Amino acid sequence: METFNGNCRNHFCFVVTASFGFWFFMFYFHSFHAYTLMESKNSVQSIQNQYENSVLRNSDQQGNISSLPVIENETPQPLKQQSFEENTAIIESDPCSGRYVYVHDLPSRFNVDILKDCKTISMWTDMCKFISNMGLGPKLSNEEGAFSNKGWFATNQFAVELIFYNRMKQYKCLTSNSSMASAIFVPFFAGLDISRYLWGGFNTTTRDSSSFDLVEWLVKKPEWQVLGGRDHFLVGGRITWDFRRQTDNETDWGNKFLFLPQVKNMTILTIESSPWSSYDFGIPYPTYFHPSKDIEVFQWQNRMRRQKRLWWFSFAGAPRPNMAGSIRGQIIDQCRASKRCKLLECSSGVNQCNSPSSLMKMFQRSIFCLQPQGDSYTRRSAFDSILAGCIPVFFHPGSAYVQYTWHLPLNHTSYSVFIPEDEVRDGKISIETVLLSISREEVRAMREKIIELIPRIVYADPRSRLETLEDAFDIAVQGVIQRVNRLREEIKEGRVRNDMGFVEQNHWKYALIGGDGEHEWDRFFTKPEDAGT
Repeated sequence: METFNGNCRNHFCFVVTASFGFWFFMFYFHSFHAYTLMESKNSVQSIQNQYENSVLRNSDQQGNISSLPVIENETPQPLKQQSFEENTAIIESDPCSGRYVYVHDLPSRFNVDILKDCKTISMWTDMCKFISNMGLGPKLSNEEGAFSNKGWFATNQFAVELIFYNRMKQYKCLTSNSSMASAIFVPFFAGLDISRYLWGGFNTTTRDSSSFDLVEWLVKKPEWQVLGGRDHFLVGGRITWDFRRQTDNETDWGNKFLFLPQVKNMTILTIESSPWSSYDFGIPYPTYFHPSKDIEVFQWQNRMRRQKRLWWFSFAGAPRPNMAGSIRGQIIDQCRASKRCKLLECSSGVNQCNSPSSLMKMFQRSIFCLQPQGDSYTRRSAFDSILAGCIPVFFHPGSAYVQYTWHLPLNHTSYSVFIPEDEVRDGKISIETVLLSISREEVRAMREKIIELIPRIVYADPRSRLETLEDAFDIAVQGVIQRVNRLREEIKEGRVRNDMGFVEQNHWKYALIGGDGEHEWDRFFTKPEDAGT
């Protein structure tokens, strides 16, 4: 008989292995069957519980079943698992999503033909030189050292629509597919057009001609039909009142472009908007500075931080003796009486206010710059002073606070001083006393805020593109797209402004306080009968 010493014969090993395998599989299938029955029972119980809960959710408080749930046999769709990197790549694959702009290809009579006949644009100014350099005007020399070495031009204050038109050519998210566009730009030179006819006795038919022709052209386009023009926008490079003639009397001012029903559906950008209108929005006047690179902005900001300020406050302007309620005369008198004030008089004789160098030098050397109303609520000078790091002092909330809500902080005390003009008019207040009461710490904080705002109130050179900074053009386009998106949501939800208690006459309040409740500035915005909407 052989003994087992670690080896075995083949038939003996086979018998042992077979026996072990038989009992292993018997035990496995018995356990698996029991486990399966238990899981099946649990699954049935789970489905039953879900059904009962669903029934309870569809019953009323008394337990009466109001509606039974519908159970449908649905085949689950396979979920595609993606990594974080893949999801990020999808999101970043189209950085222009939600930012596309489509530009109408208007007949040339609405834009470039006006430039070809540039001598007719203004009776008082040769606009031919100001439309050079894509609307920036002639380059400024720097003999007096008031500017930096690059980016300074003698820009006309009414050239913003031409600058905007050329900046749009550099916009990163242009599309030729209007269905992808978040907004649609209409490159009509509305301001340059009406400028040709404001003086010289032109009749209302001539003044309104281009406006009617433009609307007739637009409403026939399929892009207009989508939202009735509510996704369209254009730039009018003048103040809103030049486009708001209410009657057809030949002696009335301007045209009626902004009163056309179709235009009211659009978003209109003007250098001064109406406080009582919901469809035109203020954008900054163009300054003399048009940087082509970020570094030019940074260098200018740092220079303004280091700038020595010689005068506590200053004023550049002329009196308005024929304008009822104007406080310019009082401002000039108070400035002359103070050793801390610098006055740059813009009289009909030697008018230094037409010298960009003289203006910028004075603003750069001043801590506060007085900005009363001009011929209308606003002044280009306000933006020149911000560019110079000079804290603006406003006397009417319509001069900035309710105008440029996209570009300037809603908290106006962070960057400016407000002195009510009626208190100056009535002789109740000393401008110097008010400004001297502001602490040095507050002055430093406001000046820093002003300097931070510089990129937002300048228009970059249209022949280049800023990399990390957003200029006034970028901010304006963002504002338009956000407004169009809100209008889309209102239309989608079946809401209209009248249903929401919207009062257009109180529009100036909505951006400031979100409603039309009482406000401390109500007395400044009593709507004149001839203002229209």
